[in-house]
Amino acid sequence: MPSFRVTLAIGALASGIAPDSVLPAAKDAVRKLAVVEAADLQVARGGAQIVVRFTADDREFAAQIAQHIATVTAQLASVESWRVTKREGARWVTP
Repeated sequence: MPSFRVTLAIGALASGIAPDSVLPAAKDAVRKLAVVEAADLQVARGGAQIVVRFTADDREFAAQIAQHIATVTAQLASVESWRVTKREGARWVTP
């Protein structure tokens, strides 16, 4: 089954939200729809990013999962941007 990942650029947290609750919520959002392979919080270009890798049957379903995780995460923190990529060999490419 193909491996995909969604990368979300995260901004300010919503009022009353603990910083350490955002990544677990993002993983749980994916886990309801697909198998989570990995999840990580990174700092890139001076901003926080959440990266969740998961399996999906095809590009269309992966895009639906990515939209779902962005919607769930936006309830906890501002999502400045997000993108989904697919694993092809040793590279991550836009599907």
